[in-house]
Amino acid sequence: MEDEKIIMLYWERNENAISETESKYGKYCYTIAYNILHSHEDSEECLSDTWNGAWNTMPPEKPTKLQCFLARITRNIAIDRLRYDKAKKRDGEIDVAIDEYWECIPNRDAQIEDKFALKQAINGFLSRLDVQTRVIFMRRYWYSMSVKDIAKGMQLSESHISVILHRTRMKFKDYLTKEGIFV
Repeated sequence: MEDEKIIMLYWERNENAISETESKYGKYCYTIAYNILHSHEDSEECLSDTWNGAWNTMPPEKPTKLQCFLARITRNIAIDRLRYDKAKKRDGEIDVAIDEYWECIPNRDAQIEDKFALKQAINGFLSRLDVQTRVIFMRRYWYSMSVKDIAKGMQLSESHISVILHRTRMKFKDYLTKEGIFV
């Protein structure tokens, strides 16, 4: 089913919206959750929360790209779940990825006044990267893949991936500063 029709089902409060969403995007969202949580049970629970989140958000929201909308919901729920679980134990890989990402933020305590400007800045930065670097950056910081998995998938060494990520984070930090997002 086309995304526009699925979105309309949500707006009509038709319960088929959830089954259609799960049918089309279930595996995609599961992969996002699993890359963060590394637990089948928690990832399945995260999916249920994602469908519930989509149901509660549409309306009033009407996403232009349903896949990205669902990915954002899934990712946020999975990270919240991970934070909750971290109170009991620590997950080294996702902690490392989050810590790496936070290195990019020049002033973490600053309030983001214009979230649209931040979104535009991030998209502008990503559009300037070569395809390989952009894929590596997104796999690490959006999909929360391990350096090992990225290296395996791209047929590069782990050290090569680590160097690319380090250099890209530094460029990202400089870019955000120059754009005046975090001063």
